[in-house]
Amino acid sequence: MSANPLHLSQEEAYARIRLLRSPNIGPVTYAQLISRFGTAAAALEALPDLGKRGGRTYTPAKTDRIDREVAATRQAGAKYVFHDSADYPPLLKQMVGAPPIMTWRGDLALAAKPCVAIVGARNASAAAVKLSREFAAGLADAGFTVVSGLARGIDGAAHQGSLPSTIGVIASGIEIAYPPQHAELQEQIAQEGLLLAEQPPGTEPRGSHFPSRNRIIAGIAAGTLVVEAAPKSGSLITARLAGEAGREVMAIPGSPLDARSQGCNTLIREGGVLVQSVDDIVELLSGFDGVPLSSFKEQAAPDYCADEELADAEPADIASLLTTAPVAVDELIRQSQSSAAAVQLALLEMEIAGQITRHAAGKVSLVG
Repeated sequence: MSANPLHLSQEEAYARIRLLRSPNIGPVTYAQLISRFGTAAAALEALPDLGKRGGRTYTPAKTDRIDREVAATRQAGAKYVFHDSADYPPLLKQMVGAPPIMTWRGDLALAAKPCVAIVGARNASAAAVKLSREFAAGLADAGFTVVSGLARGIDGAAHQGSLPSTIGVIASGIEIAYPPQHAELQEQIAQEGLLLAEQPPGTEPRGSHFPSRNRIIAGIAAGTLVVEAAPKSGSLITARLAGEAGREVMAIPGSPLDARSQGCNTLIREGGVLVQSVDDIVELLSGFDGVPLSSFKEQAAPDYCADEELADAEPADIASLLTTAPVAVDELIRQSQSSAAAVQLALLEMEIAGQITRHAAGKVSLVG
């Protein structure tokens, strides 16, 4: 378990993995538990009582499952990186809901360089695939690391053009190649570039994993370039996540007669930056200071309370305010007339008990 933050013991690293793999513990809940209890070991001890207060019997992840995961990670030649490690991708660390733990193979230092994400259609046109490869090669030559998701079409071309200065983010366990036709490319990235996975080893990719993968791609990079994308595609989800995180959103325009260009043209119309050359991107992202030129934005979820406030809070009574329809947390704070910390603690206990689901933009709902 290398790439640990300074002073993180093997016991605490193990406890962190076990905490994150426990039922109903996502990135937000994990961060709140660490804030409230100080260590993962202490949070694990508190989980059964928190579950009981939420109305359920709660059992953390079994240690034998974690033992198998750690062994499988080593078997795959991978290592863990934790959210507070000096090696954790610096821009991703700033993103709300960033993965607390990832596994990796390759050169983790690539994530500390200026990064740009390139995403687009799986069924891309030949011209767009060529553009993706050429833009990626030009960005790598200019000193950027190119980030993408190893999908067919635009993603694969971006990786091929930028090797070895490339990061592949996958929706499966670190040792599972997806799509299968990119198995050789994925291994080449792990050997020469950097391969990242949020899911534990042995996890096959599922539909729900891809939006999580997309947020990592958007979070690592100072800007996201969409080369070709249909409306409502996963590439546009990545672009929206980049906008939410305050990063540049860029798109290459295309013919209005081609459905695969409609997503890019819509991005430009809604405030994304039109780019036509590698130089355009280099100019935008060189010395990126966190203030994007693009006006393509989504409302980011606010940071409601400081760690010490959460640690000292008592849970608010908000159960009657919740339904299966998502509602913003700030609305719960307003209607309950409770502190932000009290509402967050109540949500924490209800999530651990499996009663609520968290949604994008800081919204929650009862489990249907």
